[in-house]
Amino acid sequence: MKKILSILIASGLLASCNVDVENPNTITTQTFWKTPQDAQYGINAAYNMFYKPGTFSRWLWFRLDVTSDEGFSQSPWAALKEWTHFTYNNYNFWEGNGWTYRDFYEAIFRSNQVLHYVPDIEFENQEQKDYIIGQAHFLRGMYYYYLGLLWGSENKSLPIVLEPSTPGMQPEGTTGADIYAQAIADLGQAEQLLPLEWGGGDKGRATKGAARAFRAKVYMQQHQWSEAMSDLSWLIDGEGSSYYDLTANYFDNFDKDKENNVESVFEIQYSDVNPSPAGDGDFDVEPNLGLNRGQFFAPPGIGWTDAELRPWLVSEFKKEKDLTGAYDIRLRYTAFYSDMHHDFPNNDRIYSRVSNAETWNSSEYKGRVFFRKYGSDYFRDYDDYYNPTNVRLIRFSDILLMQAECIAQSNGPLSEAVALVDRVRARVNMPKLSVNHAAATSNPERFLKRLQMERLLELATEGHRWADIKRWGLLESEAGLAELKARDPDFNNFEMGKHDVLPIPTDEANNNPNVQQNPNY
Repeated sequence: MKKILSILIASGLLASCNVDVENPNTITTQTFWKTPQDAQYGINAAYNMFYKPGTFSRWLWFRLDVTSDEGFSQSPWAALKEWTHFTYNNYNFWEGNGWTYRDFYEAIFRSNQVLHYVPDIEFENQEQKDYIIGQAHFLRGMYYYYLGLLWGSENKSLPIVLEPSTPGMQPEGTTGADIYAQAIADLGQAEQLLPLEWGGGDKGRATKGAARAFRAKVYMQQHQWSEAMSDLSWLIDGEGSSYYDLTANYFDNFDKDKENNVESVFEIQYSDVNPSPAGDGDFDVEPNLGLNRGQFFAPPGIGWTDAELRPWLVSEFKKEKDLTGAYDIRLRYTAFYSDMHHDFPNNDRIYSRVSNAETWNSSEYKGRVFFRKYGSDYFRDYDDYYNPTNVRLIRFSDILLMQAECIAQSNGPLSEAVALVDRVRARVNMPKLSVNHAAATSNPERFLKRLQMERLLELATEGHRWADIKRWGLLESEAGLAELKARDPDFNNFEMGKHDVLPIPTDEANNNPNVQQNPNY
């Protein structure tokens, strides 16, 4: 299942193969990019960026989860804490801004190498060639989506680079809308070239369904509901419908032994096969293929606890009970909190610690709520930099909820939107919306407001919330901001028209006169 990882270590050496060197033992563009095997190594090098601390292995979660109203930081690392509180003093702050910005463009660089060189390589199997090129378009489009989400504004702040970068290149800055347009173009090319599914050791690579799902996300951020609906319909009841469904068990989506299942539309393949280097070693020479998130989010005594959850999440989960009178099972797998051992059977372990009055009355734990998803507590009593649990970037439940939103936003049949939400609720034995939220089943505005909480209950801490609150306009109005402040006091520092995007790193803005800083920075 994770055979794809076995050659990522070697292919990571391609990160700088545009540098002209004389050493005959060193890979160069003159000696590489000659064979189909070279092309395969090249696309694997692009996937390798998933294992860099600046992307999904570590720091991106501080931007997507912790900066949203789901989480916050009380880290003793002052600079890191400030960057989750919208206190941006040093725009070059590496862990909060510069590292992710750099790594995203490096991922695009690696994809650009594939798209530049592979078309000239002769393949006996044209389909194999198409699949490699399609994966490069997918990865480039995906990274442009996240660049647009985090840094894209009306200023010409972000370069679009479509060829391998060279020293001294100073590409023109473009707007966030331009970045999204490029993501849509790349994901469209990917959808045309990629297979419906992969088998064997290639399972987990990008597919047509993954390309359509990410393209739908880009469309939705621009409120292009009908375009998004077309892609989502393909996954729900079109050609892709035979490949995707909800798993019977919610936790299967966070279990290392149930990966690449029917609910997974796209997931990152993590592994503990190369548990070195620890911490901040040389990730280019010897990449760590594990997920670092748990080391930074785990509760006191287990991890660094650089981030934690706002208690309102637990309260929101507890507003309803399931059809048997029990609490929503999704709460169990989302958070560690003070009543966890009372609320669910066999739920008294916090890694190596016991959930009891003594623990939750201690100074380290009292009144706090901690991240649980994508931790390793379910199979061991510690967490580290080498968690092998795959991250499901897009699940089928997300697809259903996105489609429900698109239907309601485009004045489609509200009953169809309600049915999609009910399908997600039914998997965890929650009653239909009509039972406790009847008004949401007959009024589109009330439905959309309820959907905001339905997405939270299903997808909390999975990296969707920042995109959601931006798309819903909560960052653009006093009423929306007041709602966020009530749940998360960090939003008292939020400035409309400024903090909805990150600042461009100072070094980038200073070194490239063709790039503008984002508004009000």
